[in-house]
Amino acid sequence: MIDFHCHLDLFPSPERTAEDIERAGTYLLSVTNTPKAFPKTAQIAKGRKRIRTALGLHPQLVKERHAEVALFRRLLGETRYVGEVGIDGGDDCAPFLDLQKDVFDALLDACSAVGGRVLSIHSRHASGEVIEALIKHRAAGVPILHWYSGSLSYVDKAVEIGTWFSVGLPMLRSRRAASLIKRLPRDRVLTETDAPFVSTPGTNYPVAAVSETEIELARHWDCDVIDARRQLHANLSVLVEKASHFPMVGRAS
Repeated sequence: MIDFHCHLDLFPSPERTAEDIERAGTYLLSVTNTPKAFPKTAQIAKGRKRIRTALGLHPQLVKERHAEVALFRRLLGETRYVGEVGIDGGDDCAPFLDLQKDVFDALLDACSAVGGRVLSIHSRHASGEVIEALIKHRAAGVPILHWYSGSLSYVDKAVEIGTWFSVGLPMLRSRRAASLIKRLPRDRVLTETDAPFVSTPGTNYPVAAVSETEIELARHWDCDVIDARRQLHANLSVLVEKASHFPMVGRAS
């Protein structure tokens, strides 16, 4: 199973959750919300073959944490994965939208400067702004839109520039899911939970949410769930191969 967007460090017991993930055989991208959270979160994944840690600066925290862009740059050599980053255009974040855009541009510039990264990207109520930024920063790496909820016209633009998508259970059960999934290239889709938020209440890692996401995706693809899993694992293999070519300094994560 694959969970390409999970906040491992925000579980009540991250170490125990990491053990649950390993036992379940889940390949997981552990995203962080601030650069300061990255070193400790990366330690949780140390020695675990199925967990990779991403360096993030969540757009909802940009107002308070924009000074950590410098730390982001310093830590970027320690991982091939970036997330959660992006832009949020919701009512609570709109007053500092310009600052978010500047910070996102700076993070994409940093990724370009080190030769590219795999990026898990937040785009709530800001899909247009995010995609325009990605168009400007094509050398930033492989963008993956996490839990995309924007317009279908922007999906087409994102697909044109090589963007990937990570999808979760509530997204696949929404009214617009069929029209959205139809537009996504099957070879650029991965599953996610965004745990421990939204669809995954409780204190334990939601193994069932991942398997149910696979079932829903198979339904949208009109194929057997085994075939859907094969496609997802083939996609992950391609992405990991792409990531392996991004230069690093320091330990792998």
